Amino acid sequence: MKMTGNTILVTGGTSGIGLGLALRFCQAGNKVIVAGRRKELLEQIAAGHEGIETLVLDVADPASIARAYETVSSRYPEVNVVINVAGIMLPEDLHDSGFLPAAESTVTTNLLGPIRMLAAFIPFLAEQKDAAVINVSSGLAFVPLPITPTYNATKAAIHSFTESLRVQLADTPVQVLELIPPAVRTALMGQQDSEQAMPLDDFLSEVMTILQTQPDPGQIIVDNVRFLRFAEAGGTYGKVLSLLSGTDHASEGKLPCPSS
Repeated sequence: MKMTGNTILVTGGTSGIGLGLALRFCQAGNKVIVAGRRKELLEQIAAGHEGIETLVLDVADPASIARAYETVSSRYPEVNVVINVAGIMLPEDLHDSGFLPAAESTVTTNLLGPIRMLAAFIPFLAEQKDAAVINVSSGLAFVPLPITPTYNATKAAIHSFTESLRVQLADTPVQVLELIPPAVRTALMGQQDSEQAMPLDDFLSEVMTILQTQPDPGQIIVDNVRFLRFAEAGGTYGKVLSLLSGTDHASEGKLPCPSS
């Protein structure tokens, strides 16, 4: 991926990994459009960061995606990179049907949101030079955290969808990347102060280094997520699942935090 001179649209860009990536890419010499639901927060971000522009977007709303596409294609016709970060992570108790509203919201935001964004923007990106899509999945796509079953499932689906997308778009100029975060200190699931989660700045620095040193990484895998990403291949899947389930009593107090 070209690291400078892009015009980049970041969904879910008002906090956490999304905002962090937006600022890092802006500092690297790119024009960045931060998209999110809350207009007042977007205005604060634009006022506090020179070079950042903003766009109201709710990826759970197809009409909002359509409006965003119309705005981007007319106001920012040079956009050549879309980074799908927007997502939610909710605990669910599967003992009865009370988990269903949370599950439905998670599927709508985490899975249908990026798919609808791509449906709107891929034909547009295919006409651009040095185009790229970065879909954010999770280490939990590879070993689930049992208390967030639908989140895990949507991230596994994003991983699979991205694999297919890369193959299908191989005959276009669009590079397809998957960013696989570990647990990162963000507000997602209240882990911003967790000692077990990776500091956000450290995560962002490692991601940017990978992008700078590897022209086509396919999957962006920081060291902290390798124990999840390669658990099955390495024969440690059962052990890692026990850790995430809290059933490995030898490791109590050392459980990995939820992934971002």
